[in-house]
Amino acid sequence: MLVLASTSPRRAMLLQEAGFLFQTVRSTVSETLPVGMLPKPGVRELAERKARAGLQQWLKLGGDSLDVVLGADTMVVLDTRILGKPSNPQEAEEMLQELSGRTHVVLTGVALLNGFGKLKTEVIETFVVFRQMSPQEIKDYVKSGEPMDKAGAYGIQGEARKFVTSVEGSLTNVIGLPMEYLTDELKAWGIMQANIASREVNHGVSASERST
Repeated sequence: MLVLASTSPRRAMLLQEAGFLFQTVRSTVSETLPVGMLPKPGVRELAERKARAGLQQWLKLGGDSLDVVLGADTMVVLDTRILGKPSNPQEAEEMLQELSGRTHVVLTGVALLNGFGKLKTEVIETFVVFRQMSPQEIKDYVKSGEPMDKAGAYGIQGEARKFVTSVEGSLTNVIGLPMEYLTDELKAWGIMQANIASREVNHGVSASERST
């Protein structure tokens, strides 16, 4: 079974749209990183922390050690600076002003972990280019409330898509999970989309045969 160690509705949506069946657990961890840690190792570290906390919670709830726990963390990085979730509307405006007319990178750390200690971590990056935004456009977008719970103060799947001129890499990575990578990786762990799994069973391929 796949277990999502996150209450993010965007990550759940991506897994559902891809056809995965999964359970969800809350994964509360410290997001403080060591001083000087660079974004890539930092986002990997946070994803692993979330997976480990999620696994611990899942096993307490009676989950099986064979189940695969998915932890993820997404960072928006401009130059070498991490842009987190804005704490207030003014900070959201400032972040968007910085992103205006520039290219930034979105990093998502992905960690897969089971109760037997098997662990796989990866960092996927996507480059996003914003067009120049007017101060009024930024104010209007911030007033919508959409930026307030999102890294970098924008949601590419929402109204912010009108600010984007190009995306190099996985679009779903910017939303919260790199589904192209994750689909292949989960298959290697024996977890497939429900529609694909049912097709294989219907064609005489059993779960045990898939795992050999």
